[in-house]
Amino acid sequence: MGKFICAIAALLLALAGCAGNKHSEAAPPETPPAAHPAPEADSLYAFAAEQVALGPRVPGSEASRRCAELFERRLEAFGADTVMRHEAQVTFHDGSKATARNILGRFNPEATRRVLLLAHYDSRPWADQDPDPANRDKPIDGANDGASGAAVLLETARLLGQQRPDSLGVDLLFVDAEDSGNSDPYASDTELTWCLGTQAWVKDMPYTAADKPRYAILLDMVGGRGARFHREYFSDRAARAVVDKIWAAAARAGHADRFPNSRGGSVVDDHIHISAAGIPCADIIETINPETGSFNPTWHTTADNLTNIDRETLRIVASVVADVLYNE
Repeated sequence: MGKFICAIAALLLALAGCAGNKHSEAAPPETPPAAHPAPEADSLYAFAAEQVALGPRVPGSEASRRCAELFERRLEAFGADTVMRHEAQVTFHDGSKATARNILGRFNPEATRRVLLLAHYDSRPWADQDPDPANRDKPIDGANDGASGAAVLLETARLLGQQRPDSLGVDLLFVDAEDSGNSDPYASDTELTWCLGTQAWVKDMPYTAADKPRYAILLDMVGGRGARFHREYFSDRAARAVVDKIWAAAARAGHADRFPNSRGGSVVDDHIHISAAGIPCADIIETINPETGSFNPTWHTTADNLTNIDRETLRIVASVVADVLYNE
């Protein structure tokens, strides 16, 4: 997950022209929510643990390659109709290069009414926020910042393998090279050093005007203990109707305490580039602490490991996403 930032002039201007700016409060459903398979907390945790067991998924590493292959196997096993790998050479802010591997699984590819879910799976190469200076050049496990969002995508794929929403196509995108950005707030174009895998993917999106997803949901840092998810600032600007839809689903399911219907901070994340590409995208991300301006205390530290992952948080987020999909 990229750093907290209050203003991104160039990208914000791009977002202003994106679809989805118009405010429309979600209306209560006239019929009961559709029945669908329920996400399982243990399954979600196992998907996160499986990624962490590979080691830090630093872009270009062996662990990263094996993780991409894991997603491909899982998507095929869960019945995805199409599994695609998108590779792109990316250059990081320090001049180093790596091949980013983005994995896309498509369910009901013939459907023109589509929704895109995405999450990054790479982990930060340096624990630059660790309280111990001796750890700050070490890669992190990325259990929350990386594996948790990808775990929700895998659990969603498992549910889709059991029951598909009627006449709705669902695309699941696992993106690489999100979390190697420059954390120096005084560097020029800092925001563009994050989300390199997504920046490359939107240039080669496998869509036509007819089957481009109507909206997208990004999942990032969705496994923290007691995590709360406010409406992210850029999401509200570029995809307010999508945010309304998600937060209304959370309220119906009794999770308003975890999804407060108020605006949180602004975040440089993959959703900015998805929205700028014409797919209004909402970011479900743990709320920035308004008192400290920081993320979860494990963010970009060696403490971002499985001991700090909460099964119930994962289950709640996955349930809200499933409710949105199955009630389209």
